[in-house]
Amino acid sequence: MSGLRLTGVGVRLGDVDVLRDVDLDLDARTVAVIGENGSGKSTFARLLGGLVPTSAGELRILGLDPARQAGELRRRTAVVFSNPDAQIIMPTVQEDVAFSLRPERLGREATAVRVAEALDRFGLTAVADRPSHDLSGGQKQLLALCGAFVRRPELVVADEPTAYLDARNARRVADHLLEDAGHRLVLVTHDLSLAARCDAAVLFAGGTIEAVGEPSKVVAEYERLLAEGSLPC
Repeated sequence: MSGLRLTGVGVRLGDVDVLRDVDLDLDARTVAVIGENGSGKSTFARLLGGLVPTSAGELRILGLDPARQAGELRRRTAVVFSNPDAQIIMPTVQEDVAFSLRPERLGREATAVRVAEALDRFGLTAVADRPSHDLSGGQKQLLALCGAFVRRPELVVADEPTAYLDARNARRVADHLLEDAGHRLVLVTHDLSLAARCDAAVLFAGGTIEAVGEPSKVVAEYERLLAEGSLPC
């Protein structure tokens, strides 16, 4: 079963074709998505996260059809954005992580165990009772990851999760995302050194895929097109 399979996929937002004729069949565990601003890579991430629908083509994620199996896809995927404030809902750190588990109806004791394990994994145990929005930027992004991973998703889609972090916190977040904890990862990033740590890379340009393959080769192609000024708009 392919992790990601797109055939002739298009996404139209308003009067604009943001993605068009996207073909991809990829089964790598970690996938970097790179490209210029406006290239379509964030829309691609939102598409995989079930946040925007296709307007054309066929899409399968983890073998699921998002149009017909949306609930199952939501249970098996998690999305992380660049701004953690958009994902923090509950007043305290511990409550916010527990909130992510509500759909699973685990019961109080099982929820407490899962939350404690997740807080420990992401180094947040000491701030469990702190107000969520009083955390530092790096801690907030770790909380966003904690809320995603506590659900034990099969696929994590992360859209520029290190964009607003300093080097130390960016490295911590990247290490958690790339760790082989039984999940697949699609990572949208402008950080080409981070992209190089993934198993495969996809280059978007002009709303479609320009290159797919081993990260060093895709990054080299991206840099060549940038140098030549020949990236599609």
